[in-house]
Amino acid sequence: MRLHEQIDLRSLELARAVVARIDADPERHGLERARKTCSRWLGSAPAPALEEWSRILVRDWTVIRSVLLDEGAEGQRLRQSSPFTGVLTPSERWEILRRFRDESSAA
Repeated sequence: MRLHEQIDLRSLELARAVVARIDADPERHGLERARKTCSRWLGSAPAPALEEWSRILVRDWTVIRSVLLDEGAEGQRLRQSSPFTGVLTPSERWEILRRFRDESSAA
């Protein structure tokens, strides 16, 4: 598997973990965190991808969820600038990163 494909798969796996975390929280704290992060990033360094996320994040969770889990090129592109940082704990994030590192080392 090529490096770029591995990065995309890792990004998708991180998004799946974020979705699971937000799905499990009836108050959707992770979603609110992403909205605040996106707003903060836009205030300090406006970028087209962040503007796009800003428009996505005002939508219903089911729509946002489908964007995060989109396995196509659009989902890959958007996950590259995902404002969902901090939703997972550092140890949860590192566990996913380690697993992908180990899988790529074994290949």
